[in-house]
Parts: sequence; structure tokens; C-alpha cells
Amino acid sequence: MMIVQFIRNKYWYAGILMAMVTIAVLILISGFKKNTADIKPNIIVILIDDAGYADFGFMGSKDLLTPNLDKLAARSVRFTDAHVTASVCSPSRAGLLSGRYQQRFGYECNEGDGYTGMDSSVVILPKLLQEQGYATAAFGKWHLGFDPAQHPLKKGFEYYYGFLSGGRSYFYQPSKDDRAGARNNMKENYQQVKFDGYLTDVLGDKAVDYIRQQKDNPFFMYWAPNAVHTPMEASQADMEKFANHPRQKLAAMTYSLDRAIGKMIDALKQQGLFENTLIFFLSDNGGANNNQSGNFPLKGFKGNKYEAGHRVPFLVSWPKHLKGGQSFSGLSSSLDIFPTALEAAGIKPDTTHGLDGVSLLPFLNAKKFQHPHQQLVWRKDAAAAIRFNQYKLIRVEGLGERLYDLNNDPGETKDIRLLQPELFSSLKSQLLMWERDKMNPIWTEGPVWDTITLMIHDDLMNNRKIRVSNPDELKTFR
Repeated sequence: MMIVQFIRNKYWYAGILMAMVTIAVLILISGFKKNTADIKPNIIVILIDDAGYADFGFMGSKDLLTPNLDKLAARSVRFTDAHVTASVCSPSRAGLLSGRYQQRFGYECNEGDGYTGMDSSVVILPKLLQEQGYATAAFGKWHLGFDPAQHPLKKGFEYYYGFLSGGRSYFYQPSKDDRAGARNNMKENYQQVKFDGYLTDVLGDKAVDYIRQQKDNPFFMYWAPNAVHTPMEASQADMEKFANHPRQKLAAMTYSLDRAIGKMIDALKQQGLFENTLIFFLSDNGGANNNQSGNFPLKGFKGNKYEAGHRVPFLVSWPKHLKGGQSFSGLSSSLDIFPTALEAAGIKPDTTHGLDGVSLLPFLNAKKFQHPHQQLVWRKDAAAAIRFNQYKLIRVEGLGERLYDLNNDPGETKDIRLLQPELFSSLKSQLLMWERDKMNPIWTEGPVWDTITLMIHDDLMNNRKIRVSNPDELKTFR
């Protein structure tokens, strides 16, 4: 009997032990699933330079090859009425990274007379993400100041590989761009570095390396190549691929840009990160008049207040949470990237940040369509514009105003001021109200570019052919 009792007790204890182990395993599995579901997304901002509105396959281009971006677009929400805050590079970047109209801190014009860069007290997106445990890195063009306090590593980035100025060659130039002390030489963090090959490829490879290093940690990446900004340079292999192409250099530069982005997407997929990575893709302004870019069907180009100056291609991809392959026509802004990224990361912005953007996530997940913005405003020195619903007012000091209905006249050719006097008066008043709490520009682009910009607006406002678009043409014109 004692032996039988012992055996019974033994199996009883073994059963209890097995049950406890099973419960523990279930708890661990449950906790793992919860933690997996709560993993913060990686966030990548891909900000390209001076790209044309129509120069990607997903935007209708037939002659420029962008296979990787087209695949990304198929997994993204494509915005059809998205805008940046400025029609030129530097203030546009200030608005995007701060989530605020850059006029709130006097950053209105491109680098020019009296340039001081971004006020070091302005808080930008990577700083807040870094404080919440994100690894942060920036690659490529900075163009927000040269003082030590304005360096990317002082603004919330833990790693930087790029150049501080607004432009440079795509190849290593030891006697020019890459000479010691040049503002546009390449830096890794604070140290000047050499590089081999074509810069867009190099920036792509550096980003891939970073992605692989951060597979176990949420990261924020700001990838801002100088492509397709001038100078018009491409690798020999890419140039040969597009021999006899009417826009050979741009086609080659765009193809290398697409290739670099494709490598980044592949790295995310190989690491199992793509589904939970929030990716924003856009240009810093419209296509320039000097890089073969195309903005059809929009009017204007980089530097002016017509649609092609500030309306840009814009993709948002987050496969885990957003249904791809759809378009969104709501009025949207690069200002919205900041609050959208914060919401995705589970971070509530402090009211002291004074954001002008709104999170796009509620609009993209809503069953009922709404516009993120009813009003957007642009201003650079003498020229300003305000968008209210479908209407847009352009005001240029010394030249007057124009009013357009973008629904019925997307090419901005028909001035309707006389047809809509009350609307015209209302928009003028709204623009003045917007300006009340904004600063005047701390610096301007100088008398030469101010004159050129004024002449361009004069021609566009009167539906004329552009007479002058660069300093050399201005000399000839005079």
C-alpha cells in the first residue's frame, strides 16, 4: 500500500509541476505577443531634392524609370494634393523637421544675404524621438546652418553622414567641394571623410548599413540625398543605360536614386522590418527649371508661388496599419509628418511645440473623407499665397494679386478676382491674419535673386513666357 501511495503522490506532484510549467509558458507567450504588437515603428523620411511633380512612374512619367518607387507606391497611400511649406530647399526643410511654419522663427528664404541658419532653440522631430528611445540618423543634405549648435548631432541625431550646405558634386572632388574647410565637403558626424563612387549610391549603401545595425531597436532615419539637384552628374554606367534619352542626365540620376531607395526597402524586408516601418517619401519643392525636371500639368517651378513650386509627390507607407494602393486627395502638408510620426510612435506632443501640422493617421483610417487642412499658406519675401479649400490667392508686392479656382483651373491660368469679389477680399484678410504672429525674414536671397523671382512671378501672373530664370540670363536681359 505504501508503494502504491508513493506512486500516486509522485504522479500527482508531476502533474502539478507540468501544469505550472504550462501556465508559465502560456504567460510568456502571451507577454511576447503583447510586446510584439506594441513594438514602436521605425520611421523613415525620404526627402529628395528638386524633383519634378511628374517625374516618377507612379506620377505618370513614361520616360523616367522608377521601378522601386513604383512598387513602394503600390504599398503606400499616394497623396494627390500634398504640399511643402516653401518653394525652395532650405526653408522647406526647416518647416518639415520642425512641424511649424518656418516663418515662426524667421526662416523664410533660401540661403542668401545675412544667412544665419535655424535658431538653435527650435525643437525638431528627431530630438523628441531620441528622448523616447529611438536611434536617430541623418544622411545627405542638411542645409539648415553651419554653426556648431546647428549641426545634426546637436539637433537630435546620433549619427550623421552627409554635407552641411545646399549642394555639391556627386563625385569626390579633393580640390573643390571636398577640400579641407569647404562647407559642402562630406562628413561622418564631425569628421571630414572621403568617398568612392557616385554619391547617391554611397548614401543608399550607408543607409542600408544603418538599417542592418538597428534591426533590434526602433530608429528614425532622415534620408535626404541631393538628387536630383544640380549639378547634373551621373555615373558612366547609368549614362550609357540612357544613351539618346532626351533627358539623359536626369533619367540616369533618377534611376540611381530609385536604385538606392530600392536597396533600402530590400534591407528592411530582409530584416523583417518593412511591415512596421512608417515611410514618408516626398520632394523638398517642385522641379527646378535647370535640371530637366517636368511638373506637368502644374504651372510654375521651384522658387515661385504657383502649384509646381510647392505641390509635390507624396507617399506614406506603413503596411502594418495603412492599406496600400490607394490615393488620398485631402489637402495635406509636409508639416503633417512631425505629428504623424509622433502619433505612430505613441508620443503626445507638448503644446509648447506649437505644431502647425496635424497627424494624418486619423484621416487615413477614417471611414469618412475629410481634409487635414482647410487652409495652407506660403510666403517668401515679396511673394505669398494662401490656399483655402479649392481656392488660391497669390499676392506679390508691386505686382498685385491673382485668384484661382484649382478645381476648375488646376493650371492657374484664369484670374477670378472680379467674378468672386467677396472671396477675394476674404482671402486677402485671412492672409493678413496669418501674418500677424509670424516673423519677417531674418535674411533674404539678395537683390539678384529677388529681382529674378519678381520677374518670374510677373510673367506667370500674366501667362507669359518666362524671360529670366538665372543670374546669367538677367545679365543678358539687362
